Amino acid sequence: MIAVENLRLRQGAFALEGISFTIPTGRYGVLMGKTGSGKTTILEAVAGLRSVSGGRILLDGRDITHATPAARGVGYVPQDAALFRSMTVRDNLAFALRIRKERRDAIERRVNELAEWLDIAPLLVRFPHGLSGGEAQRVALGRALACRPCILLLDEPLSSLDEDTRDQMTALLVKVKQAHLVTVLHVTHNRREATQLGDVRLRLEAGKIAAES
Repeated sequence: MIAVENLRLRQGAFALEGISFTIPTGRYGVLMGKTGSGKTTILEAVAGLRSVSGGRILLDGRDITHATPAARGVGYVPQDAALFRSMTVRDNLAFALRIRKERRDAIERRVNELAEWLDIAPLLVRFPHGLSGGEAQRVALGRALACRPCILLLDEPLSSLDEDTRDQMTALLVKVKQAHLVTVLHVTHNRREATQLGDVRLRLEAGKIAAES
């Protein structure tokens, strides 16, 4: 579950106040809104990448408002994928597991499992600079899922893709929705994405969040 209660956020002259919403456990939430409305700011606050000036954030019942990003147990895919360019695809997928000092054989099994599931096994020895946009997003999604997080945060993961690749990634996110016991918050300005993916559809407009049918 993702629960945001009366959140207050400030970034220079930009501010949001009284932001509240809930995404039940195992549901796929989509947060829509115009560019510059503050969607990414809210997502980053849930991820722990942006401090808050008031209110609470609860993940699966835990108050993590002021917890470090690592303590939140979330998987996060930024808009630009942000892969480690000096690492191979294999090492990108393994990164979070190595940080947690998982056993080498367990890391290898998990990386291979993700690579097969995401259809990126042929890419494991390549570096990010040679990947297409869709390939990079698949790797970023795999890296976020590597530690089996309960919460997955996606910042406009389809916005930079061409139409065919976007359809493929949408189908992949449907698989994530069906196959993983994960609660998702997906930020977008695309209504089609929201309709195809969202169990819970929210709109941020004029600094307020409302549910959409």
